[in-house]
Amino acid sequence: MRVDLLVPDTAAPVGSSAPAAGENPFAQLVDAAGSILAGAQRAEDAFVARRGGLQEMVVERARADVALQIAAAAAQRAAQALSTVLGMQL
Repeated sequence: MRVDLLVPDTAAPVGSSAPAAGENPFAQLVDAAGSILAGAQRAEDAFVARRGGLQEMVVERARADVALQIAAAAAQRAAQALSTVLGMQL
């Protein structure tokens, strides 16, 4: 069973699960989280300017919070794995 952590809205075509040459999956995850955070900021700004609704703002902020938690968990696991590898005695 394979679970993708985060699939950004501007992802590669459906069916292409392997990253292209030179692409870093963690960098893609961080970029996707950044764009989701920017979308949440735009929704908040629109609500404050009375151009957007409260529901849209809340949904975008919830998406951003989840994306941030996923990125933080991925970074923590990568750091833990690196620490384990560096701590191995050869």
